[in-house]
Amino acid sequence: MPASTAAFNSVKLPSTLVIQARQTAIAMRRSTAGQIEYWAMLGKAVEDGGLTAREAAQALSQNNEVSQADALLAEFVEFDASGQLAQHVRKVIASNAAQAQRITA
Repeated sequence: MPASTAAFNSVKLPSTLVIQARQTAIAMRRSTAGQIEYWAMLGKAVEDGGLTAREAAQALSQNNEVSQADALLAEFVEFDASGQLAQHVRKVIASNAAQAQRITA
């Protein structure tokens, strides 16, 4: 028997969330529970960093590919550890908005 085992708790989740997690988990090669944990970790990093849901959604909408999402998570964790997460994401959003404006102008 291992020296330490992870403790688990059960929670009720909306079935639509579980279905979405299951579908995403398949593409990401994770378990359904692993996908929900991943989403929770991202949400916690965003919230702990002082971002609004809208700012986080804008930052994440720029990255649709798996490798880009993993790179974004690594950046979130790095900036979260330094205490500069919200500041960095706001800077990226401003840069993306300026870039989009130049393209459409």
